[in-house]
Amino acid sequence: MKSTLIALAALLAAAIAPPAIAAPRPAPVAVDPLDDAVVYHIFQRSFRDSNGDGHGDLNGITASLPYLQSLGVTAILLTPLYPSRVYHNYFATSFEGIDPAYGTIDDFRRLVAELHKRGMKIFLDMEFQYLAEGHPWWTAALADRASPYADYMLWDDRAKGVAEEGPFGLREIINFNKDTHGVTTVAMKAPVVRAYFDRYLHDWVDPNRDGKVDDGVDGFRLDHMMDDLDSKGLLTDLFTEFWKPAFDKLRRVNPQLVFVAEQAEWADYGEGYLKRADTSAVFAFRIHEAIRKFDKVALATAIERTAALTPSGKHQFVFAENHDVSRIASDPEITPEKLRTAAALAFFLKGTPILYYGQELGTRGAIDKGYDSDESGIPVREAFKWAAVDAAPGQAIWYRRPGERFWDQRYARDYDRVSVEEQTGQPGSLLTRYRALAALRRAHAALRTGTQRVLDSAPGLLVVERSGGGERFVIVSNLTSAVKRYDGPGAGSPDMIGGGTASLHPWQTILLRLPDTGD
Repeated sequence: MKSTLIALAALLAAAIAPPAIAAPRPAPVAVDPLDDAVVYHIFQRSFRDSNGDGHGDLNGITASLPYLQSLGVTAILLTPLYPSRVYHNYFATSFEGIDPAYGTIDDFRRLVAELHKRGMKIFLDMEFQYLAEGHPWWTAALADRASPYADYMLWDDRAKGVAEEGPFGLREIINFNKDTHGVTTVAMKAPVVRAYFDRYLHDWVDPNRDGKVDDGVDGFRLDHMMDDLDSKGLLTDLFTEFWKPAFDKLRRVNPQLVFVAEQAEWADYGEGYLKRADTSAVFAFRIHEAIRKFDKVALATAIERTAALTPSGKHQFVFAENHDVSRIASDPEITPEKLRTAAALAFFLKGTPILYYGQELGTRGAIDKGYDSDESGIPVREAFKWAAVDAAPGQAIWYRRPGERFWDQRYARDYDRVSVEEQTGQPGSLLTRYRALAALRRAHAALRTGTQRVLDSAPGLLVVERSGGGERFVIVSNLTSAVKRYDGPGAGSPDMIGGGTASLHPWQTILLRLPDTGD
């Protein structure tokens, strides 16, 4: 055991050496930045620790880029970086700077440079509709109700210092460290606020204001985005009066910027976001829901309805799990084949695949409402397992607190076969399957940017055709617990994922090539 840990320590120490800063890239060409993208969603506090403090950090991400490229990843999405009293950083105590646990601005610049040198992109998650007690604006306003910063917030009673509630009716949050702090809503339509965020986002896109964007981020995810914030009638028409004007200004700085909206209402297909707010993409929540049900009718309906409501040139992010939902590997009655099918659908259905860190290993975890409010999500944000044991270098086990439920009842355990170390090079592992699916998608334009249609098929079989670049494929998923024979287009052709096609095992997905179209 000791020799194994020493070897792992040496390997990780070499991997996290600061990379050389890349030379500036040429001016971007006019291509859609999401056409060929595969995005990896990182909850960075739990991803990879480079300095031994238990917190995942920016240098840990930089060290992990070769691993991500082996999954076909072309872009990373980070959860918020700004300082916060909550472990997930979604309520800022300052919008300026970076949480010290993640590193420094120089660490961030090295990460951006290394990503861009590899032809990869970086998107940052932003939630600036709200702020936390202790934020300089709130502090100044409480000290002096006549302070200009009081105009940056909404108030129930400004004279008495009673701020407007935050999202979901919250006025206070119980933090991971058991202290409590307030949360309130930003006055997003105030001219001073709009001017502040125009400047703030510009600085992430072109940090030194030299007109070159090689040292800036490539886009943003907008958390909990709404047209009428929290449906209270206090901040309305935000799509056209806040978001689109901000996007227009930033696109003049970098025309290829990506803006991804998280619909606050997950049942929303995102049409208003894509048209009125002019976001680049939204999340395909209906497809996600149907994937998790492994329901042929629900999937076919979601695929067709999503396509009908997505304007040309806009995108849907297709996903199986994210930081707000339980891990698919912990779903009731989940099987290894179901996990492989969910992966195939995420990679091969029309849209931009987005993988949540550890999904490719079968990382487990379920939302637990029995925890305090700020801890319920910890089980789905556990440490990524680089090694078979917790004691290995790089493991970001910042929540290690014996006696606490989220530690004593954690999902990840030593030698549970849910780690990069245990799955690398293993032909039957989920990680090996993800790498194979990524390679297929990368090799065939039809699976990246081709057209899509759902074909009629036998009950329980979902059959989807993808066409483009002179190629045609069918994705066939057996979404039942029985063996199914497929007799449709391409029947009898070898499965490009892994074998023959005479019949499909329960929950199995195959990929068949059809005669070329000649396009």
